[in-house]
Amino acid sequence: MSAHAASDRATLDSRITAATSVVKQIMSVPDSAIPDKIAQQATCIGVVPGLKKGAFIFGAEYGRGVVTCRTGKGWSAPVFITLGGGSFGLQLGGQSTDVVLVAVNDKGFQDLLKSKFKIGGDAAAAAGPVGRNSQASTDILLKAELLSYSRSKGLFAGVDLTGTSVSQSMDDTKLFYGDGHSFEDILKGGVPVPDDAKAFVRTVARYFHSVQK
Repeated sequence: MSAHAASDRATLDSRITAATSVVKQIMSVPDSAIPDKIAQQATCIGVVPGLKKGAFIFGAEYGRGVVTCRTGKGWSAPVFITLGGGSFGLQLGGQSTDVVLVAVNDKGFQDLLKSKFKIGGDAAAAAGPVGRNSQASTDILLKAELLSYSRSKGLFAGVDLTGTSVSQSMDDTKLFYGDGHSFEDILKGGVPVPDDAKAFVRTVARYFHSVQK
């Protein structure tokens, strides 16, 4: 592996580690966590950690993150995504910001299998409610495919990301797994979770668990 490739792999590992920290920090504070009802029915979780001021330039890619989806055997190995466009930069004010996307049904899961889609256009979306024990509106859960959140300066809240595009980061995913693995194959559980992604997947599984029957 070249020095350049090794550096890129280290960057991907750092992104996964940062995403793990975001999930822990958000979900460990009940008053501002994603509600249990949403966590229990979530089909996929996307985390874009640490968007920085200065990244919000016309034509720029605004943020890079990771996605894992629920499978019949637990949560999948992660894939890499890019967020950009729309009023993304304006909405988040250019602060250092974490973004969390929660797919709440199979349609939301299918959206994430597309090479690119637009929030609020291709995918029905809503700003997500917060509070571990809060009752998520049935209307939101019926109409939305994705719920979106942001955290800036420690404040975690739902955010409207209408117009933002979500794209598969094929180069990053290929670098992480090698050739021959599609997004669908990985997110449906067809690829074992690599060692350097296990902490992230375990953390998501801890907080986004199904109701025990």
